[in-house]
Amino acid sequence: MRDLAAGPRRFVELQRVLPGISTEQLRSRLNRMVADGMLTRKRYREVPPRVDYELTERARELMPILGELARWGYEWAWSPPRASESIDLGAIFRLAPGLLPRVPATGTVEFAVEDADRRADFTFTLSEEGISVEERSADGADARVAGATEHWVSAFSPGRDRSGLQLTGNQQLAETLLDVLAAGGRRASTGAQRAA
Repeated sequence: MRDLAAGPRRFVELQRVLPGISTEQLRSRLNRMVADGMLTRKRYREVPPRVDYELTERARELMPILGELARWGYEWAWSPPRASESIDLGAIFRLAPGLLPRVPATGTVEFAVEDADRRADFTFTLSEEGISVEERSADGADARVAGATEHWVSAFSPGRDRSGLQLTGNQQLAETLLDVLAAGGRRASTGAQRAA
């Protein structure tokens, strides 16, 4: 569900963001979620075949629960990543809609993960209705935050060291979003709501 929060995804995209899951296991879970009314499946008449999966409204209502699990993990189970671990910052970014359903700011923020071997862009739209996230770059974003994976990990650690990240544009908007995503429990979201 976390990996579909940003919108529809193809089966192969889900395989990419869920390393270690077998094709059959992923197919079985997706089929079960469709049968349970949590996902919709849309088939396209293309060669090779293309299938998109998307959360239903019923599933979207669970996003705040996923956000609460993330907050609990930040507060009680966080530890520095081991050298052998692969870090998927997208997993954190895709939880944004669940971490703070009501947003104390409006605008667009682009996050860029810039490593030597890869780059990933995420665009967050903050509005009174909440946060939405898309995995793409943003033309004309109000703010931009960029850095290597190691700097993003430092920013999300309990020490919240953002010195390695480059913030441009609307600093307050960018920092509000960073606070939400690095929420060490309810403190960050509650504080952000009070500031509004």
